[in-house]
Amino acid sequence: MKDKRNLISEVIQRYHNRVDFLSIRLEETQGSNILIRNGQIETISESTSVGGQIRACYKGGWGFVTFNDLTQLYNLVEDAVVTARLVGDDETVLAPITAISTTCELPLTGTNPRFIPLVDKKKLCDRYDNILKQYHEQIISSSVSYNDAQQKIILGTSEGTMIEQKWTDSEMRFSATAKNGDVVQTGRETTGTRNGYEDLVELDRQVESAAKRAIEALTLPSVKGNTYTVVIDPILTGLFVHEAFGHLSEADVAYENPDLLEVMTMGSKFNEEFLQIFDGAKPEGHRGSYYYDDEGVPATTTQLIKDGVLVGRLHSRETAGKLEEKPTGNARCLNYHYPPIVRMTNTWIARGETPVADLFQNIDEGVYAANWLGGMTNGEMFTFTAGEAWMIRNGKICEPVKNVTLSGNVFKTLANIEAIGDDFYWDESGGCGKGGQSGLAVGCGGPSLRIKDVVVGGE
Repeated sequence: MKDKRNLISEVIQRYHNRVDFLSIRLEETQGSNILIRNGQIETISESTSVGGQIRACYKGGWGFVTFNDLTQLYNLVEDAVVTARLVGDDETVLAPITAISTTCELPLTGTNPRFIPLVDKKKLCDRYDNILKQYHEQIISSSVSYNDAQQKIILGTSEGTMIEQKWTDSEMRFSATAKNGDVVQTGRETTGTRNGYEDLVELDRQVESAAKRAIEALTLPSVKGNTYTVVIDPILTGLFVHEAFGHLSEADVAYENPDLLEVMTMGSKFNEEFLQIFDGAKPEGHRGSYYYDDEGVPATTTQLIKDGVLVGRLHSRETAGKLEEKPTGNARCLNYHYPPIVRMTNTWIARGETPVADLFQNIDEGVYAANWLGGMTNGEMFTFTAGEAWMIRNGKICEPVKNVTLSGNVFKTLANIEAIGDDFYWDESGGCGKGGQSGLAVGCGGPSLRIKDVVVGGE
C-alpha cells in the first residue's frame, strides 16, 4: 500500500501543474455473490476486482478515466488531463477543504463475512429458501440472494490529500410468490449490515414474513381508492424521506433545475416546528456510514429541515462551490467505474413526541400502511406501494387490505404531516440508484407519521 501511495504522489506531482485539480483513486474489492431461485443455484461466486479512476478538472471541464492496469498510470493520467483541457472553457469552482493524510477502517462489531467460507453462506441461503418454499403449498416461487463486499480505497489529490479507507458491507434479499387461481401476490424482505456476519444468521422470522404476506394477500380485499388520513410505520417513513425528499436535497439535482432550486430555497417553510430531517455519514454503524467521502471530505451530519424550515442540502465540492455553501461529504461513487456524484448517506426524520397509539385518534376512516413493496419518484411526485396495510376505523386498526399505493407531491405531503410518533427504526435494507449507479448502500430511518389528505390507490 505504501508503494501505491508513493506512485500516486509521484504521478500527481508530475501532472498537477497542467490542471486545476487532479485525483487518483485505487480500489480493491473482494466479495461473495449467491442467488438461489426455487431451490436451484443461479449464481455462486467469489470475486476480486482491482482498478482505479482518474479525475482531472481544468477550467470547469472534467476528464475521467478508469483502468485496471496500474503500469499504464502515467499514460492514463495524460488522457484525463488532455480531455479536461479539451472540454474546459469556464472556471473550476470547488469548495475548499483541508488536505488530509490518514488510514482508517470502519469497525465491525461482529465477524467479517470475508472470513466465512462460501459453503457456509450457501447453507444459510438454502435454509432461508426452505423456509419460503415450505411455508404454504400455494407458494409457487422463491428467491434468496446474498452479497458481501470488502472495499479498500486509496485516494490521493493534487491538494495533498492521501486517504486509505476500508469497509465491509453485506446484504440479503428474500422473495416469495403465491398463487390462487388467477390471483398472484408477492412478499419481499431485504436486510443489510456493516456490522458483521452475525446480523444475517438469525433472520428466520423476517424471511417467513415475506411468505406470510404473499399468502395472506391472496384473499385480502383491495383498498377502495380515495383520499385518506394515513398513518405510516417507520419503515415507510424511511423510504419516504429518502426517495421523495432526500433526492430533492441533492444539490446537483437542484442546481440543474432552476424551478426546483427556487422551491428548495433556504428558509422555505415546509411544516411546523416538530419536523426535523437529517442526512449524514457520521453516525456510526449504518450502511451509509463512512469517515470520508470519495472526494476526501470528512463525513458530516447535515440538518436539511429544522423546525419545519429548509436549512441545508447535500453537496459535492463542486456543487458547494457553485452554490457558495459548505461541502457536506456527500460525493460518492458505487465503485471505480463511476465518478463521484452527490448521494445520500443515512437519511432520517427525527423522533417525535406523539405516542404511537395517539396517531390513530379521531380518524373515522383511514389507512395504516407498513413496510414497503416498491415505489418510484418523478421529481416532486412519488408513488409507493405498502407491503402491508389495514383500514383505520373510528381510531382503531381494523381489517387488512392489499394493493395500497400512496401517491402525492412531496412538498404538499410534508406540509400535511400532522403528527410524528415517539418511536424510531433504522432500515438498513436500502440500495440507492442514481445516474446509473444502482445499489449504493444507504440507511433510512424515522418514526411513525400521521399524514392527512394522502391519495391512496386501489379499486
